[in-house]
Amino acid sequence: MRHLRYFLVFAVTLLLVMGCKEKKEANVASLQLDENAVEEVDSTVYGNCYAAAMHSFSLITNSGDTIFYSLDEGDLNAVEDGADMEMPPSDVQGGLLDGDKLAVIATQVDGEDVAKKVLNLTTLLGRWTSLDKNFEIKDGGLVESHVSAESKPYTSWKIHNGKLVLAPDTFEVLTLGPDSMYLENENGIFEFKRQN
Repeated sequence: MRHLRYFLVFAVTLLLVMGCKEKKEANVASLQLDENAVEEVDSTVYGNCYAAAMHSFSLITNSGDTIFYSLDEGDLNAVEDGADMEMPPSDVQGGLLDGDKLAVIATQVDGEDVAKKVLNLTTLLGRWTSLDKNFEIKDGGLVESHVSAESKPYTSWKIHNGKLVLAPDTFEVLTLGPDSMYLENENGIFEFKRQN
């Protein structure tokens, strides 16, 4: 009888240990899935341009704050991790007009906000064409394709960390002007013309 009691205690303990191990493995698997699902944080600040000048502008953010940004011409020395380095000039695409919607990537230099990349979202909106694409970028993240036989049409758009995401592709905006746009990704440089 005594051996039976030890056996039962051992069996119950073994079942408890096995159950805890399975639960722990399930929690670890769940944690790994959650880490993979986390998207990189967007460091872009969005808002409307205000008081644009030659070397600066203000941005009234979507949350109602006003931020003053300087534009760097490339001759400002910044200190990063104790070492002097020259900042590249600010990359402004699409122009700066009061009231236009902007996406801004900035850095702090000597306590001052300096715009590294500015994309004019108002200039970005509209109909764009290339040899194989004909699409319209609309307000609110919508993209409408005007080519019925297009194999991989763009379906939506957004700015993420200063890059243009024309789903399913992501591009660096090299040039954004009133009548042309040059985009680059790992597949090359793509030229688009504005169509009215």
